[in-house]
Amino acid sequence: MGSSRLPKLLDGTRLALIRHGAYHQLDNTPSALQPFPLSDEGQNHARQGARELAQGLQTLGWKETPQLHSSVLLRAWQTAEIYAQTLGLSVPPEQSPALCERSVGSAANLSIKAIEALLADDPRYLPPPRDWKSRSDYRLPLPGAESLDEAGARVAQYILSQCAANGERKPVQLFVGHGAAFRHAARDLGILETAEIPGLSMHHGRGLLFEYRDKSWTLLSGAWKTRRTEARD
Repeated sequence: MGSSRLPKLLDGTRLALIRHGAYHQLDNTPSALQPFPLSDEGQNHARQGARELAQGLQTLGWKETPQLHSSVLLRAWQTAEIYAQTLGLSVPPEQSPALCERSVGSAANLSIKAIEALLADDPRYLPPPRDWKSRSDYRLPLPGAESLDEAGARVAQYILSQCAANGERKPVQLFVGHGAAFRHAARDLGILETAEIPGLSMHHGRGLLFEYRDKSWTLLSGAWKTRRTEARD
């Protein structure tokens, strides 16, 4: 899928995209940079997802020790810590802001209503489109804001930097982050097509395990979640 966008990777490159577990999220507020921890349910999501991934690695016969990466947001780091414990990893997750969710800039942690009111009160800005929160190419006209496309490109660049082999295949790389940014990164990596993004989400705490071979990706473990309504990523 998306062969024209596929990066130059070695056959056998392996990675997992893992969405954080459910957390104490503010209602009707873009997830973006919310700093809150996993809920009890979210911790259970992470434990279950880690057990499923461990089983998937075992079934595939992959004996290599995974390398774990995490967004710096608390919910992602906590999810990564649970994965590290479950998988028996002795090295802590490598944290990076490059894996964070799409930023809404100076509107971080404001409600959707408050963001729209802010734009309405500022004569420099036009009203945002109705679907601004889920529209891939829209960026709030605020300092530090990103579009989902830009967030996906940032995440994809980080993933590629960690999978770069320099002629030698690296161990499976596990990335713990955020649903919307991951879906758009998957498009840039050649895992998804643009038209597939709106209809898909990711299950909380659970991973998607991929292998790159013959210029394409194969999903070996896990499943995308079908989006029936706008998901809170």
